[in-house]
Amino acid sequence: MAASELLPPPLRSARDDRLTALAAELRALPPSCGPVRLVAVDGHAGSGKTTFAGRLAAALGGAPVVHLDDLATHEELFEWTGRLREQVLEPLAAGRDAEYRVYDWTLRRFAGTARVPAAPVVLVEGVGAGRRAVRPRLARVIWMELEAAAARRRGEQRDGPELAGFWAGWARAESAHFAVDPSRPYAATRVDGVTGRIVPGTVGETSTIALTCDITGT
Repeated sequence: MAASELLPPPLRSARDDRLTALAAELRALPPSCGPVRLVAVDGHAGSGKTTFAGRLAAALGGAPVVHLDDLATHEELFEWTGRLREQVLEPLAAGRDAEYRVYDWTLRRFAGTARVPAAPVVLVEGVGAGRRAVRPRLARVIWMELEAAAARRRGEQRDGPELAGFWAGWARAESAHFAVDPSRPYAATRVDGVTGRIVPGTVGETSTIALTCDITGT
């Protein structure tokens, strides 16, 4: 017997196990958008949404992720609902793969496309992902629990002083959005934006999973 065959298998971390458990919970939900379980990852800008969505997608075996930053524009920070519905939700609801146009924040125009397979679970990540107009198609809303001021400080540190003006305008728009269309009350799962611990929310499918992982970025 080779020496390598005597070695124990690599140890999985508790974080990996709990991410796997959360992924299994989401896969067990009833489909919400045609054959797809559409899951929103929402929260303030800078709260850790993109990082957490990426890790969750990996735990789901490579689930597609729709980034709402790709659908928003400088002039329409929150007026992306029509594009999401027509380019993503309607094809998925019909059981077809979707493809949406991607906004280039440097060129200030749409350039390129992104494909979204009609997978068992598809994640929609971004501020407002759990908004009222999208919730009828959602199997779950996940909320990144980090208050707005702390999330903004994290984002400003990441982006540097050259984007301070953009962040000031964004903060006003984000505050106005959540004032009339909050997502947090509808989140059946909440994730601490600092520790990564997951706790059940107050609506929808309940969860008993507790997860600790490092959350950085947006």
